[in-house]
Amino acid sequence: MSEFRHLDVPIARPPRVVAAFAGDPANLPRWAAGLAAGIREDSGRWIAESPMGAIEVRFVGDRSAGILDHIVMLPTGETVLNQFRILADGEESLAVFHLRRAHGVADEDFEADAGAVRRDLEALRRLLEEGGPETARG
Repeated sequence: MSEFRHLDVPIARPPRVVAAFAGDPANLPRWAAGLAAGIREDSGRWIAESPMGAIEVRFVGDRSAGILDHIVMLPTGETVLNQFRILADGEESLAVFHLRRAHGVADEDFEADAGAVRRDLEALRRLLEEGGPETARG
């Protein structure tokens, strides 16, 4: 069985708002540091520049149900499934990212990945809670 860690952050916004915002690929550079260089739509595909080169991001879950699972295709052609859910907590949300440790990843690299995901989730929380009405669209 794979090693994994669930990373979560509460967000004081309704789940439908969080899911709509976080599940819109155009918004990813605003809160996901690995995509800070930007993302563009190209013939229905979302392409981003990363330190590894061009990657494709494709959401595969039911965003309206808070399932923001997405597949990332690396420049090598390898694909990685990132499982990401927005759960209802009354009128607020809990954003939960399932971080899976890839085979052969060193402890320090797995911890660095977990830290990066945690920072992204915190950035999402801050943006949605403090970012003003423009973040509520979607």
